[in-house]
Order: sequence, then structure tokens, then C-alpha cells
Amino acid sequence: MSIQTHSRPSELKITDLRFAIVGHDNWRWPLLRIYTNQGITGLGEVRDGASVRYALMLKSRLLGENPCNVERVFRKIQQFGFHGRQGGGVCGVEMALMDLAGKAYGVPSYMLAGGKYRDRVKVYADTSSEQDPKKMAARMQTRIDKGYQFLKMDVGINLLRGIEGTLIQDPAVAVNPNLMHPFTATQITQKGIEHLTEYARVIREQLGSTIPIAIDHFGHIGLDSCIRLGRALD
Repeated sequence: MSIQTHSRPSELKITDLRFAIVGHDNWRWPLLRIYTNQGITGLGEVRDGASVRYALMLKSRLLGENPCNVERVFRKIQQFGFHGRQGGGVCGVEMALMDLAGKAYGVPSYMLAGGKYRDRVKVYADTSSEQDPKKMAARMQTRIDKGYQFLKMDVGINLLRGIEGTLIQDPAVAVNPNLMHPFTATQITQKGIEHLTEYARVIREQLGSTIPIAIDHFGHIGLDSCIRLGRALD
């Protein structure tokens, strides 16, 4: 059987890895491109806010590899990934490998992962935070008015700053609100849980019970606080 390809997959080799950063400050996306000896390239994203170094340190382990061997290469670099943004390098490279393999065989990347499951994906509308839940609900209502049927908001420690007795946190780490939990050991007290639960209750009451609302806590808090907050919100 003859298979039509856009390259010679068995002879494909990775020759370079380069990156560009789109955006600025906390809202920046490091994009990477993997180059090959046959002129086709693959694109991946390290993910927002992460350092492109997580991907660049993998370059020496990628050169000379066949990008069509996605699983083999992934297992070779998997040990250098971790949770959250620290896994962005490995994930971005895997994304680029899938893109490359799809181009090499002339098929969409999703065909390499079992084929297409759906034709459309519902998107959600994120909403920047307001300390006052009624003002937050009004802001989220504008998303509904624009036709969005799925919303998202933040319910985390930024809503608790300045409210005494709601957080257990070293003042030294509070200077940078974007530090993740492994470096902060931040916990939410019972008073904090109750405050956030009431905040969410008011918003749900204002918007009604029919529209789905997703919640992001921004990764600042530990597993114990996440479980307690999740149960309280439920």
C-alpha cells in the first residue's frame, strides 16, 4: 500500500529549536518552533507566564531525533517536566512534535491521537476580578449579554488580601502575588473559606443557576485549602 506523505518521515531529523515571546508582563506566551532537515517545522507553546528555558534546556536531547517518534522523544524528556508552568517545556515540545508528525504524514495532528471527536468546542469567557461580588456579577453579566454561555472567575487569595484572619502567609512572599504554592506555603483559614464561599454565593444568586461558572484559584494555595474550598463551594 502506498502512503502519500509530505516528507520522508523515516529520514526526518530535528536540527534546531528556537522561540519567540508574544505578549508582555504576566500575559506572555513563549512559542517554540522545532526545525528539521526536510524544511518542515512544528509549533508548540511553553504556556503563559512560564520561562522558555524549560524548553531550551531540552534542545540538546532533541537534536538528531526523529520527531515522528513522539512517544519515544517524550519519554526521553519527560523527567525534566514538573507541575504547572514547570512542565511547560516538555508539554510545548510534545505539542510541536505532534504538529511536525501531522505535517510529515499530511494529516491533522488529532488524527495521530485517535481522530476527531467533536466539530466544535464551547469556549468560556474569563472575567477580571472585582472585590465586591455584586459588581463582579454585573461584570460577568456583560459576558452573558454578549452571548457567552460559559463563564469563569477567580476565587483565590487576591480576594482576601487586607481582610484580617483569612490567610496564613509569610509577609515576605505576599510581595509577589504570582508566586505559586510550592514557594509560599499559603493556606486559607476557615474565615477565609467562609468569605470566598459567600462571595461566590452572591454572584451565583445574581446570575441565576442555569449558566455554568468555572473557578480559578491561581495556584497560590495548597492541596488542603483547595479541597476545603472546593467542598465549601459545592
